Amino acid sequence: MKVVVTGGAGFIGANVVEKLIDRGVEKVVVLDDLSSGYRANIEGFDVEFHEGSILDRALLGQVVQGADSVIHLAARPSVPRSIVDPVLSHEVNATGTLYVLEAARRHGSHVVLASSSSVYGSNPVLPKSETLRTAPISPYAVSKLATESYALAYQAVYDMSVLPFRFFNVYGPLQAPGHAYAAVVPSFISQALRGQPLTVHGDGCQTRDFTFVDTVTEALAISAIKRIASASAVNLAFGSRVSLLEVIKLLEKCLDRRLEVTHSDPRPGDVRDSMADDSLFKSLFPDVVAKPLELGLNETINWMRSSSFDRN
Repeated sequence: MKVVVTGGAGFIGANVVEKLIDRGVEKVVVLDDLSSGYRANIEGFDVEFHEGSILDRALLGQVVQGADSVIHLAARPSVPRSIVDPVLSHEVNATGTLYVLEAARRHGSHVVLASSSSVYGSNPVLPKSETLRTAPISPYAVSKLATESYALAYQAVYDMSVLPFRFFNVYGPLQAPGHAYAAVVPSFISQALRGQPLTVHGDGCQTRDFTFVDTVTEALAISAIKRIASASAVNLAFGSRVSLLEVIKLLEKCLDRRLEVTHSDPRPGDVRDSMADDSLFKSLFPDVVAKPLELGLNETINWMRSSSFDRN
C-alpha cells in the first residue's frame, strides 16, 4: 500500500507518518515545503520525502501517482496568520486542496483531509453538530470550509472516495511553540517551562474541545488504510469543553506549582466556545477513544522538556 501525506513533516503530519509505519503501510510518501514543518520531525522514518508545495501541480501529480490514499494536511494554519495575509491562506488552503483533489482524481486515490472546527464560527449552538449552519468569521475558516466543500463536491460529481475531518484544537508532541501564531497549549507549556507568565487572550473563560494528536492520527491512519469515506464532514473530537483557565489549572497540577497569568486583548476571529458532537465520528470509528486532557498535557510537557524547541 502507498499512502501520501501532504504536510507530512508538520506537527500532525509527522505523527501520522509514524502511525502509518507502525500499522505496516509499505510505502509512505511525504510532500512538505517546510514552511511550518521540520525535516527533523521525520528523521529516522522509512519514508520517501519530497520538498515542495501542493501548489506545484507537476510535483503533486508525480507524488500522488500510484497512491492508494492521500492524507492531505498541508495548509497555511492559524486564524491570526490568515488575517495578516488572507490571499495566501486562500491560495494554499483552498486552491491547494483543489490541486490535491485533481491529482487524486487522476490516479484513483482515496483522500482524507483536514478541515477545522473554525467553520462553525459565530454559530453559538453547542455542541457543534455537522448539520449546523456554518458561519466562519476569519479568512482561515473560510478557506477550510472551501477545503471540505471541494472534497464533497468531488465526491458528488466524480464519485471520489473522500473523508473531510473537522479538527478541534489538536495538541501534543511536535507542536512547535516558538512563533507568533503558536497554538495555546504549546504556548502555555513553553512559557511555564521558561518561568514566564502565561499569556491569555481575553478573560480565559473561552472554551475549547482539546484533542490529543495520537487520537487524531489513529483516526487518520485507519481512514487512509481502510479507505473510509463520508458523505459529510466529520468532527474529529470527543465532546469535551474546557476553558483556558481550566487548562492552566491542569498545568499547575502537572507541574506541581502555581503559574502566573497575564491577560491581553481578545484576538479577532477567535470563536468564544467550541465543543464537538462526536456521534458521527463514533459511528465511523468506534474503537478510537479519547485520551484524558491531563494525561495528554503530561505527555506534551515531557516531550517539550526533552526537545530543543523554544528553549534558548
